[in-house]
Amino acid sequence: MQIETNREKIIVRTSIIGIIVNVLLSACKAVVGIFSNSIAVILDALNNLSDALSSIITLIGTKLALKPADKKHPFGYGRVEYLSALVVSLIVLYAGATSCIESIKKILKPSVPNYSFTSMLLIGSAVFVKIILGLYVKKQGTKASSGSLKASGQDALFDSIISLSTLIAAFIFRCTGKSFESWLGLIISVVIIKSGIELIFETLSQILGERVDASLSKQIKQTICSVDPQIAGAYDLTLNDYGPERYMGSVHIEIPQEWTARKIDEITRKIQAEVFAKHNVLINSVGIYSLEDGNSQIAEFRSSIEKIMAKYPDLLQMHGFYVDFITKYMSFDVVFSFASKQRKKSLEQFRNEVYDTFPEYKIFIQQDADFSD
Repeated sequence: MQIETNREKIIVRTSIIGIIVNVLLSACKAVVGIFSNSIAVILDALNNLSDALSSIITLIGTKLALKPADKKHPFGYGRVEYLSALVVSLIVLYAGATSCIESIKKILKPSVPNYSFTSMLLIGSAVFVKIILGLYVKKQGTKASSGSLKASGQDALFDSIISLSTLIAAFIFRCTGKSFESWLGLIISVVIIKSGIELIFETLSQILGERVDASLSKQIKQTICSVDPQIAGAYDLTLNDYGPERYMGSVHIEIPQEWTARKIDEITRKIQAEVFAKHNVLINSVGIYSLEDGNSQIAEFRSSIEKIMAKYPDLLQMHGFYVDFITKYMSFDVVFSFASKQRKKSLEQFRNEVYDTFPEYKIFIQQDADFSD
């Protein structure tokens, strides 16, 4: 709860600062743009205004995401942040499209700008402020693990380049009398549109559900295996994302067959507590694989199957190996790489080879995917 509270404070404080700064910059640039008759500066002012609106939506989204879970939404409202990010992306795209239309109109019916020394000084100051704001927001976004803030910070840094290009265009006009305002406005519009489209695809990817970061999944498995030296391995780690830094999931562990139910219960509770304390991830289910190290026949069977696996490079792992010699039943899981272009064919061939090697056994092969590293 303390982690969530600190994260909220960082996002709220940073968003408010972003709103205030962007509104002031927008007002300043709008005045400069109107008096200098510069379409590029006016579009830059609108861009700052859309940044302020984005910060407002990020702020609202963060507040809504912190609503407590209820009967209708038992996993909470964390994913609201992704929806708010999608709204921000659509605003950016709309701003870019509107700017593009206005720029084309100015190209067809050009007007002559009139830059004063004061207006150029104000634009230059805005560039400096935007760089400082961008660095600050990006740093706070990293600190709070907020994709929205990090994207806003990067966008602010990019906006500073746009403002700088406007300043250069103004300088060229004062020196040569040639205006590139409308064309510069069109370039800015295209860049904004591109940014909006990229943000939309990035947010949709998060809503669909992305693969958990490799370093996090490996650290969680290391934590699980460190709970007790007799845990032979952690497999099938699946984490579901219910909002930024809100992971819930399950895992299988391989343990000695002689462990009692009490021992398993004790270890399961320790795993859940350790993983939550170190990684802020809730493991709500721990499955069990029985490890039979002392049986040489099982080891021989396993070795035979591993030799077959070696023929298939897209087969990454085998685990959960189980054999019942009385009923002639064998079961295990295999993990296929997502990069494999013929998983179904490879699995069928692999199964046939295993069946041929152990024709007297009824064999169940569970196909897993590498959901996490």
